[in-house]
Amino acid sequence: MTGDSFVLAASSEMLFVDLPKPERIRRLHDAGFAVEIWDWRGHDIDVLERLAGEGVLFTSMTGYTEGTLADPEGADRLLASAAESIAVAKRIGAKALNIHGTGLDNRGLPVVAVDPNVGVTEAMWATARHTLQRVADLAQQHDVVYVLENLNTAVDHPGTPFARAADTLDLVRGIDSPHLKLNLDLYHAQIGEGNLIDLCREALPWIGEIQPPKENHALPAARPHPRPARGTEPALGHPRHGMDRGKVHNSFAPQHNSAGVCRWLTLPGERGPVRGAGGCAHGIREL
Repeated sequence: MTGDSFVLAASSEMLFVDLPKPERIRRLHDAGFAVEIWDWRGHDIDVLERLAGEGVLFTSMTGYTEGTLADPEGADRLLASAAESIAVAKRIGAKALNIHGTGLDNRGLPVVAVDPNVGVTEAMWATARHTLQRVADLAQQHDVVYVLENLNTAVDHPGTPFARAADTLDLVRGIDSPHLKLNLDLYHAQIGEGNLIDLCREALPWIGEIQPPKENHALPAARPHPRPARGTEPALGHPRHGMDRGKVHNSFAPQHNSAGVCRWLTLPGERGPVRGAGGCAHGIREL
């Protein structure tokens, strides 16, 4: 572990989902985790601000509520909603704000899908680069960091532009700003691209957040508990023990037994399976 190490965090949107959101956040905080939220419009911001005042560390949240990267009108809407999201992030102390290639609906489908007969055009790439430069400039003004997340189009998010990790890495690397980083989601990457060790090594300088893969969602013979895909440990470290750089942020989708997942993640040494854990870890960098 170096001085620039990952802090363990967990998603309040995917754990203790039978409880009200403020109680989920308190449970995760009491278990020793920092906390991620998704769309801030689904939360009482006054309550979140009070929880932050009580010591809850909010590491990450969704950084926009509408808009897209690849068309000018959608980009303007994205920047306007990003400014609103940053104001919320400042209130609760969240330093990282997540963004995708386009807005997603409540089923995870793109609000503006790519025409499969055309694909992502050069004009769309150029507009996306310009939009992300605007996002990075806005983030710099407010001392926050945006993280661009890769997705998969084969299973969960068909039609999403700039979904591959190779796409998001190309965009982030091209902007080359400390206020725009990758949210490298290895669950999505292992579905769409594979070769995770080399991907992690190549992406590491630009990672702001990382999500080790939800193995039993993506692989038929995967183990029913949250561990990174075999072989990624040399490149990244174990999510429970920390990585060489950044914060570890865990978002799990257990079928049940959220408390068991939390215990498994925070106890040292190897443990047996957590039945129904059904999710993955994801991490966010020391920003």
